Order: sequence, then C-alpha cells, then structure tokens
Amino acid sequence: MGTDMSGFLEYRASQDGRDAVWYGAHDLDSLNDVRNYDAFGCLFGVRNYANFRPLAAGRGLPPDVSAALSAQFTQLTEWYSEDGVHGATWITWAEVKAVDWDEAAEKPDSRLHEYRRTHAGLRMTGKAAWSAAFAEAVGLERGEEREWAEGSEWLIRDTVYRSVILRRRDAVTDTGEWQPVWRAMEALAAQHGDDNVRWSCGSTTEQVAATAPGR
Repeated sequence: MGTDMSGFLEYRASQDGRDAVWYGAHDLDSLNDVRNYDAFGCLFGVRNYANFRPLAAGRGLPPDVSAALSAQFTQLTEWYSEDGVHGATWITWAEVKAVDWDEAAEKPDSRLHEYRRTHAGLRMTGKAAWSAAFAEAVGLERGEEREWAEGSEWLIRDTVYRSVILRRRDAVTDTGEWQPVWRAMEALAAQHGDDNVRWSCGSTTEQVAATAPGR
C-alpha cells in the first residue's frame, strides 16, 4: 500500500483578446516522480507522519481547472476506485515563494529515526512508526502509540533511536526532487505572474489500483 501524487503545473493567460483561462504546462511525472511522504505532508498534508502544518491541504480542485488537468483526473478515476483518488488541492507560485523553509513541524516525527554507529559517527538507516526491538526494550504493546519529547534517544543493541522534529527544508530539500517543479513554476511566473502559476494535484493509493500502471 503506497500513495503517490499526480497533477499538473498550470498557468493562466489570455489569448487573442479573450478572458484569461488556465492552461496545463507540465504533468508532475515529467518533473518529479519520487514518492516522498515527508514532502507530501509538508506541502499538502498527505501522509503527514512528520506532523507539519501543511502549506496547502484539502483545498479541492480549482473550479477553473485546465483541460489537461481535467482529462488527467478523469483518467485517474477510471484507474482507481473513488476512495483511491483523494486529497485534491493546489498551491500558487506566490505561496511557494513566501514559504519559510526553516519552519519546524508542529510536533516530533511520529516515526523514530534510526541510526547505526560507524567510525565516522552516526549514520541514519531509516525511520519507522513501529520497531519490535524498540517496543520490547521500552515496554510498548503492539499497536500502542506514544509521543516522545524531541531529542529523546535510546541505544538498543547497535541501533540508536531518536525523536526528531523536522523542518520544512528537511522534507523539501534545496537540491531534492521538487527543485525541477519550482524551476518550472518560476519560469512560467516570470512570463505570467506569480499568482497566475499554480500546482494542482491529488493523491492516488496503490491498494485500490488493480489496473493502474505502476510508477
């Protein structure tokens, strides 16, 4: 079971003296096809295990969507059940430009971060909401959830478990998979204006996608 984001980069423009309308510029897959739940949560509140205040969650699709986006979502509803396409929302380039990427999540990551000791120091090996070894060591029951204070740390066997609060730039890094999206939005905004460029998207869930192509 996994969740991915689908959507279109759109811009608003007037042609031949007509009223301005929205046009599709880029499919998300052409710029970013990486499944990154920290980024999804930070931006759109999807799979928000890191507990960010989402920038643009649950706004729904804009009423004036481009023909390209409308066609894509029609196709997605054919591939996925009704519950499999969710979390539709949008964000403008003006909003992205105003983000404080140093803003911290509202509380610690719900997944403890795991590290191994090496000769060069601690090396992160992953993060998980549940670890049998950790649960046994601290006396957690199966399925029991507990919030740990930031900085809490345990050494269990050869693994260090740590409670961490992420910042937005940890989820959406300066050199990560969203940078091609931001560059494309910036280029369109230079021509059409910051408020006339937006990213419109939704989420799809694999478990209900028996006939959908893989990503």
